[in-house]
Amino acid sequence: MQFSEFELRPEILSQLEEMGFKEPTPIQTAVIPTILKGKDVSGLAQTGTGKTGAFVIPLLDRWLKAKEDSQAWKKNSYYLILVPTRELAAQVDKAVKELGAKTDVKTACIYGGAGYDEQKKALKDNPTFVVGTPGRLLDLYKTHDLDLNAVKAIVFDEADRMFDMGFKDDMKYILRRVPRERQFLLFSATLNFDVINTAYQFGAEPVEYNISRDQATAEGVEHEILHVGDNEKPMYLLSILKKHAPLQCIVFSNFKNNVGRIAKFLKINGVEATAMSSLLSQMQRNKVLEAFKTGKKTILVATDVAARGLDIKGVDLVINFELPDDSEGYVHRIGRTGRAGTKGKAVGLVSDKDVDALQRIEIYLKEKINTGWFEDAELIKEFKPFPAYDDFRFEKPEHKPHRQKSEHHHHQKRDAHGGGGRHQHRDRHSGRHSNPYKDQRPKHPQNAQKQGHYKQSQSHQHKQLKQNNQQHFKRRPLKPVTSLAQQTPNTQAVGIAGKIKNFLTKLFS
Repeated sequence: MQFSEFELRPEILSQLEEMGFKEPTPIQTAVIPTILKGKDVSGLAQTGTGKTGAFVIPLLDRWLKAKEDSQAWKKNSYYLILVPTRELAAQVDKAVKELGAKTDVKTACIYGGAGYDEQKKALKDNPTFVVGTPGRLLDLYKTHDLDLNAVKAIVFDEADRMFDMGFKDDMKYILRRVPRERQFLLFSATLNFDVINTAYQFGAEPVEYNISRDQATAEGVEHEILHVGDNEKPMYLLSILKKHAPLQCIVFSNFKNNVGRIAKFLKINGVEATAMSSLLSQMQRNKVLEAFKTGKKTILVATDVAARGLDIKGVDLVINFELPDDSEGYVHRIGRTGRAGTKGKAVGLVSDKDVDALQRIEIYLKEKINTGWFEDAELIKEFKPFPAYDDFRFEKPEHKPHRQKSEHHHHQKRDAHGGGGRHQHRDRHSGRHSNPYKDQRPKHPQNAQKQGHYKQSQSHQHKQLKQNNQQHFKRRPLKPVTSLAQQTPNTQAVGIAGKIKNFLTKLFS
């Protein structure tokens, strides 16, 4: 089948030909006609099979046709694409720009770790596609920079991963605020029941396409495991890299604090490597990815932040330093190689700590993973030891003495955060703290005739409050207690019985 059979706009077909895409992938063949009709879709396919193009291409075509009708496409209308990570947001944004290069498509890439000003400016420019992570999108919605009522179609790319990362409530929050008549699209390599149930809960009726029903892993990936001791993993890591000599390789670790150690171990043993995890800033992560994509660095050590959705061409080897606890995560990790019909290899290092994870993965795959081995001559036994954790402790910044603040500064701070102590009162309705003497001081002390007037008034208020407290809590003097012999009959009587006794005494005396 050819892309021309979908009857796409000439601008899109011409761009696809220039990019070298003539035949659609299986997932694209299945879902593009349905999306072009405006129906909801749930697409499930292995990694590296063109899921991004499966929704970007038909949405571009629908936009080009809809914008000719001012009623169907308004000035502020847009397609919303939600993704779990910053890197995937940047990748999808790039794909939209490339596929729509011969159109006047505009995009806004929204994610955390970047400045707000540029993102707000992009939203004001009426973009056609808004690609972003749920957290930052909600921030801009709450500041009225993002209008969810203008959404024409909403796409959840790697939806199950967003659920795993804790974005479930954010996704529901967004779905409650977008129009009910919008188009609803779900795409992932693995979809769970909770994701589909959420789609139905918010009125979606997706047509389900499961391209990977019979095979969880991509066809071009050959994966195996090596049974090793936990302290032997560094030796086998070096041996695997020497044996396969990959052009580009990704080494995955479950722990972000372990990523730097692995990268340093490779460097000190003469293997150039770079590390990427959530410990890096967004700018640093972008630089690391760019260096790896351009071939400046051939080995990338990363956590699962790089396992979802990133399309890095040329990766021919994936090594799992630890097996992931999540079975679906294993599929996404090894899916970084063997993309777009190429061949790739994945090797997992399995120690005693990884046995439970291995069992879960094999149950999920419904097959046993092949076990590989190394000849003794193939093992690198002389190398510099694996770095200890102590080598990666962050250095504390030098202690700087605090600048002495003025008395006026302390008054401002006290008024901003509440008086504290006996000067602080809590409002019974709002629960907020307030200063009862706040309105008695000059509103602009710096404009007063004398600065000393403000200080004197504050000092006077403190003294007055202290006197009031002393008067309020002043104990009343106790009455002197007389002995029973000194008390009169009236004072001796106590209670009802005493009153009756006093009455009878007076009556008969």
